[in-house]
Amino acid sequence: MDKWIKLPDIVRFIIIGTINFAISYSIYVLFVLLIGENYYQCCVALQWAISSIISYLNQKFFVFFTKGNYVKEYLKCCSTWLIGYFINVILLEIFVKFVFKEVFISQFVSIALVSIATYFLFKFFAFKQHKKD
Repeated sequence: MDKWIKLPDIVRFIIIGTINFAISYSIYVLFVLLIGENYYQCCVALQWAISSIISYLNQKFFVFFTKGNYVKEYLKCCSTWLIGYFINVILLEIFVKFVFKEVFISQFVSIALVSIATYFLFKFFAFKQHKKD
């Protein structure tokens, strides 16, 4: 565990983010297969709702190591994810309609791009630690 803690937070975020990405994408694929490709935007909403809890816990305990503030941090994470969610649905729509024209590839790329943006939102907003005097 000492080696993990000594890693820069960006490295921990990439590793945990990859795990979160895999979980999130798997949830999306499952919903698309269950509900149907025509409802891909509904599937992404369900995916974001479920994966937010998993991602929050992983970020808190394995990336930023913050103590306490569960509700406050979760609400900040939710606002971060809300921003990410809107970016995701816009990118997804553009990718499905104009770029890849396929929901699975489109969401894979969308999640990857949103993940980069959320690192900075998590680091400087949701899990920002205030220096004690």
